[in-house]
Amino acid sequence: MNKYQMQPDCLIGKTILITGAGAGIGKTLALQCAKLGATVILLGKTVSKLEAVYDQIAALDKCQAAILPLDLRGATEQHYKDLADTIQREYGKLDGLVHNASQLGVLGPFAQIEKALWDEVMQTNVSAQYLLTKSLIPVLTLAEAASILFTTSAVGNQGRAYWGAYSVSKFATEGMMQILADEYENSHLRFNAINPGATRTTMRANAYPAENSSLLKTAQQIMGSYIYLLSDESRAVTGQRFNAQ
Repeated sequence: MNKYQMQPDCLIGKTILITGAGAGIGKTLALQCAKLGATVILLGKTVSKLEAVYDQIAALDKCQAAILPLDLRGATEQHYKDLADTIQREYGKLDGLVHNASQLGVLGPFAQIEKALWDEVMQTNVSAQYLLTKSLIPVLTLAEAASILFTTSAVGNQGRAYWGAYSVSKFATEGMMQILADEYENSHLRFNAINPGATRTTMRANAYPAENSSLLKTAQQIMGSYIYLLSDESRAVTGQRFNAQ
């Protein structure tokens, strides 16, 4: 599916929110969506990074992007409700939501995971996604066909020693996606999960510091799967797990 041929107008008229849009896969996806005609809402915790992506999108001279600074680790349910109200007021609908932001935590023996670290990973990778999705569903239902995309991992499908909290959080992510897909099976909302695979990102480097990153695919090289799942060509696809590589 990563060989999906993107049509230059396949996202025109769509408004898409991407979390973790300041760097890595989120940044690359935001730029790609903008190039294909989408209005992109950039959500992240570091304003300077979001502003840099915003400027790059502005330089494309297509749809203007928007910045929504939010730290998923400390955001309350009211923050998400306010965010949803703002999006509905400014755009009238939301066509796509990409849960890209994740926290790796520390790799090591399960019995040595500190509770504070466990809580932080679960807050970013699970609770924040629950709250954001819950708050945005009313705005997503206003779109003709909305796509909600969760980011999973190989360790979210098959447990692996020493991946602790991150692995558990990705199992939860896939479960959340499946529950939502089943609940909204007969609606115009679709829920899927994507595993980016080994990609040249900072998180990958932190997990595998001795790895030769030049052998990994870049974020740009895996965009096909993401764009397919956000485009109307995947309207009938829901409840599925995809590997971008």
